[in-house]
Amino acid sequence: MTKEGKMIIPLTEGLYTLPSSPYEKPQLIGSKCINCEELFFPKKEKRLCIHCQQMTLEEVKLSRQGKIASFTIVLQPPAGGFYHGPVPYAYGYVDLPEGVRVETQFTGDFNALEIGGDVELVIEKLYEDAEGNEFVTYKFKLLKEQE
Repeated sequence: MTKEGKMIIPLTEGLYTLPSSPYEKPQLIGSKCINCEELFFPKKEKRLCIHCQQMTLEEVKLSRQGKIASFTIVLQPPAGGFYHGPVPYAYGYVDLPEGVRVETQFTGDFNALEIGGDVELVIEKLYEDAEGNEFVTYKFKLLKEQE
């Protein structure tokens, strides 16, 4: 995918869909066992369900909205130099209606975050490389900020 001649590159392939138009919304990609109905995120590359031990996993799109289960505000970059995004950043977990808990970053007003807050999936730039290519990832944003 390109934007003004620069590449838009998913930080990790296969975790979410990238919208191809402004009207399309991103979705997380998970796995569901058709035998026991267990859900997983991220999707499992092998079809083996770790819950019932059957080869019955299929790819599914997960809900775009959920509730904040926990969060923290990180004020310094992690050691080792592997994180390229802006600091501070908000990080935590979102519970989706299907019962899946997703590890995520949050975007928007960090002061407005609260446990149980309603959030929605967005795809945002995490950083740019030296050539100006945008590396994007999934994050969650408070619904009330989007109105």
